Amino acid sequence: MNQRTIRKPVEVVGIGLHKGEPIKLRLEPLDEDSGIVFYREDLALRIPLSPSSVIDTQMATVIGNERGSISTIEHFLSTIYAYGIDNLRVVINGNEMPIMDGSASSFCLLLDEAGIVEQSLPKKIIRIKQPVEVRDGEKFVRLEPSNRATFKFEIDFAHPAIGRQSAVYNFGTKSFIEEIARARTFGFARDIQYLQSMNLALGASLNNAIGLDDEKVLNPEGLRFTNEFVRHKILDAMGDMMVMGHVVMGAYSSFAGSHKLNHELTKKVLASEANYEIVAVDRVKSSRVFEKSFA
Repeated sequence: MNQRTIRKPVEVVGIGLHKGEPIKLRLEPLDEDSGIVFYREDLALRIPLSPSSVIDTQMATVIGNERGSISTIEHFLSTIYAYGIDNLRVVINGNEMPIMDGSASSFCLLLDEAGIVEQSLPKKIIRIKQPVEVRDGEKFVRLEPSNRATFKFEIDFAHPAIGRQSAVYNFGTKSFIEEIARARTFGFARDIQYLQSMNLALGASLNNAIGLDDEKVLNPEGLRFTNEFVRHKILDAMGDMMVMGHVVMGAYSSFAGSHKLNHELTKKVLASEANYEIVAVDRVKSSRVFEKSFA
């Protein structure tokens, strides 16, 4: 299996979640071994994708430096993970990715429009060699060795519309589109009001998030899945793991995980070569199981 990029440049305009302003996103193909590179067109700022580029995880995964940043990259990166894209230039003209409908569906459509091409060099992946875990009290995130990519997530919210939910997702491009990509981000009305008082979440609406009051879901159309909340957490986790720059061959599991814990996990994985190796996928035993996930 070889590396992948897109067939042709594509672009879209969407609203930024926090500033509420239009953001133009353009995707461009890159050569083999170029990786995923973000570029702030308005600042002429190149930001490589790496855990060392992450500067904030409080409300989203944010990459950047003292010159500028790009927020809310995780929904887009989950799609890059799912489609097996290795080399791509991501150009935006603002400080956040467009939120679209709060899920990854629009990014799937964008990649479908661009088309996917295989390149000449073998695809590289991160193979987990031993269990790595980060904990915060009862909360944890973990990666363990596996001959495929799987995600298991459990959440527990003291809210009648959410409660305790769990989901297991066996990675595959087709299953991502059907089971994970449509799951939207969610927020509580009381929090949105507070954030907007600080000039944040100005673009948030029921068109790009699941809204909740103290008792119920506010969206007139309701939920897309009965457990849409935990499915979105899997979507986030996929994007946060992709910050390492390669698809991960391993079993991810979490209880009440967050962007912060996911970031700590990626740093801990990469801190020791005993934890992982970057290897061509066709050199991994049982790699055919993994390769079929991208069919």
